[in-house]
Amino acid sequence: MSKEKAKSHYLGREGSKRLNCAQAVLEAFRERFGIRPEKVMEYASHGSGGAPGGVCGAYAAARHILEIHHPEKLKEFEEFFGHKAGSLKCAEIRRLRTLSCLGCVEQAEEFLTRS
Repeated sequence: MSKEKAKSHYLGREGSKRLNCAQAVLEAFRERFGIRPEKVMEYASHGSGGAPGGVCGAYAAARHILEIHHPEKLKEFEEFFGHKAGSLKCAEIRRLRTLSCLGCVEQAEEFLTRS
């Protein structure tokens, strides 16, 4: 199950290497969407608000996957994630405390699982 994989990678549990929010989402869906390990490593700078435009790293990673595999769902994902998190920006989500970083990983996973 991808959700458990994403959580395990984010938390560094069950023998998984601890990854940031963006990497955890990519790694969880690596096999399903054919994501190269190099791409996961590229997202090392996308945690803690480091994604382009300051967006949440989990959001940025899921968006990357959708852009390639389900571009027709991008708007729906933006609305879904924005509603759940209160914003797409990492700093704003943290300020609002609507979701934890793990919560953001879980929401990105939830949307991708049904895509």
